[in-house]
Amino acid sequence: MSFFDDWRGLFTHWRTDLVAGVTVGIVALPLALGFAITTGAPPSAGLITAIIAGFVAALFGGSNYQVSGPTGAMTVVLVPIVAKFGITALVALGITAGLMIMAMAALRLGRFIDSVPFAVMEGFTLGIALIIALQQIPLIFEVPKAEGTHTFSVAIDTLKYAFAREIHWISVALALLTLGVKRSWPLLKSRFGIRAHIPASAVAVLLVSVLAAVSRLDVNRIGELPRSLVPKFELSMPDIPLVEFLYAALVIALLGAIESLLSARVADGMAHKEIDHEQSKHKPNKELFGQGLATIASVSAGGLPATGAIARTSVNVHSGARTRLAAMVHSLFLLLVVIALAPIVSGIPTAALAGVLLGTSLRIANPRSVREALTTTLGERVTYLATAAAVLFIDLIWGIVIGLAFHFVSSRIASRKI
Repeated sequence: MSFFDDWRGLFTHWRTDLVAGVTVGIVALPLALGFAITTGAPPSAGLITAIIAGFVAALFGGSNYQVSGPTGAMTVVLVPIVAKFGITALVALGITAGLMIMAMAALRLGRFIDSVPFAVMEGFTLGIALIIALQQIPLIFEVPKAEGTHTFSVAIDTLKYAFAREIHWISVALALLTLGVKRSWPLLKSRFGIRAHIPASAVAVLLVSVLAAVSRLDVNRIGELPRSLVPKFELSMPDIPLVEFLYAALVIALLGAIESLLSARVADGMAHKEIDHEQSKHKPNKELFGQGLATIASVSAGGLPATGAIARTSVNVHSGARTRLAAMVHSLFLLLVVIALAPIVSGIPTAALAGVLLGTSLRIANPRSVREALTTTLGERVTYLATAAAVLFIDLIWGIVIGLAFHFVSSRIASRKI
């Protein structure tokens, strides 16, 4: 099969793909801005990542439904790296990580990464959701982030600092209002008979931004965004010991590979309800190639390392996407926003973005999914909780390693009982 076979029929369902792409673009806008700010990068870096990485990964990846860009999981990895080595180190680290991901594709490791046990992936996802919520503390309280590189301890120190000074109640209220609108929107749509597919995040951010502007509230805002995407390629080796550099790049690469293949696997399951399973199935090694190339392109233009985004990919499928054209339209829509709507976007309160990301965290770690993950065998429950705890208190890679270790031990114990 030719590398270019996936491009055939790209415009066969262009109408539904166009609608899906614009819908995902609206959802992606606040997330891209929020994840960039949380990482410690300028808001424009999030948009650059969503535009460039999203387009490249869609064009060269192995999934017809995957939407790529900045994600909460990658933010969890990047925050301590940026805190320790600075934002400029991401160019060299991103290129190295991208090459590592492409090497995984060349070695055909996609099917091994794609077969990580369910309990490990669910625990991994829960740990990420908890960290995303903790990372919003500085934006919610409008306080500087505490020193350090470990998310949990930094969050605790930041929270102590926030309570030791006069609390900025306006920003707290805006974050909670954004979260409330986002969570209530499906119910409001149903009550008022609104049939149009209007993303909850977009409604919440628009409402809060208008309220902040009309009331002239004294809160932090996104600020000026660039009106073009001029490449900012400045390759220079950061002053980082080689072992630390390679470990940081490997962490980015493994996270990029694991999350992307997990997202593609989720998309397959959702698409299977409407489309033939064999047609909807992703190609793991080609997906790795596309994601590696996307990360290299993104960091070279001033963006961040990217991965497949489960939430945006889910929206893409549910919005009727049939080909990879939808993900490409999502990137082009965001490019239009940068060119034409940058002054409007610059007025969005950062507390509103924190509210959106809190909503994302709650959607990932909602009580129903946690209960389902715990309604399994004892071994899987222990694996699930151990993985989540390791991700939260150590880091993502050790979370995977510890989760796999627990899964192996519990599987051996179960097999001996049979």
